Amino acid sequence: LKDSSKLLPEVRKYLEDENDYFNHQMSDTKEIQKVLFNEIKGRIKLDDESLPFKDVRYSYWTKTTTKGNYSIKLRKKIDSEEIEEIWNGDLEKEKLKTEYFGLGDLEVSYNDKLLAYSLDLKGSEYYTIHIRDIKSREQVGEKIQNTSGGIIFSLDDKYIFYSKLDDNHRPREIYRHEIGSSTSKDILIFKEESEAFTVGIGLSSDEKYFFITSSDHNTSEQYYFKADEIIPKPKIIDKRKRGIIYSVNSWNGNFYKHTNED
Repeated sequence: LKDSSKLLPEVRKYLEDENDYFNHQMSDTKEIQKVLFNEIKGRIKLDDESLPFKDVRYSYWTKTTTKGNYSIKLRKKIDSEEIEEIWNGDLEKEKLKTEYFGLGDLEVSYNDKLLAYSLDLKGSEYYTIHIRDIKSREQVGEKIQNTSGGIIFSLDDKYIFYSKLDDNHRPREIYRHEIGSSTSKDILIFKEESEAFTVGIGLSSDEKYFFITSSDHNTSEQYYFKADEIIPKPKIIDKRKRGIIYSVNSWNGNFYKHTNED
């Protein structure tokens, strides 16, 4: 729920009564709750680092520590040992002075200059996308609201692609946003008409195409457009068939299809 103030009074009272009932019934288990929480937490390696991922100029990796609750993203140039911290979730939460802090996605542009991230500060799972200059830490352009959280940069770093949530909290539209411009100029490049299906976008393994996937729990359909298309016009690969799921990728000039169809 985006705005709890819009709840009907009877619905709000019902939810509050249920919460009070739960708290009353569980009141004598608070100590065991703490024991269980600490036991589960003790099985998690809190001081940890991911393996570095190398691109052209930098290696990137993330780490967590016992002192914080959120991840830290680090990088260093391939020919250097100097480590740069480009994201610290705990510091971001502290700066925003928010009780709830949910990170949806965290992506670096191909030229290593921009950091795009999506945040949910209410627990509603409606994410707001921010774009930041890594060196200056200044925000670039406007925030993009009511998204599903996923972020994809275009290869030339002029745009990002994202999905917007409808009133039923389902991602059914894919937009392209020009970095630094007004969100009012964002271009709708795909819309799923069926309320039963949700959509997502990703880049092919050879970075030649973008694929848009529309799916429900047992049926899928994919569209594609070239990564360098000036105005993306997604083309369908195979029309959806009830009960058939497929996924297409691109490599070395060919499309490869993985499907449950005989």
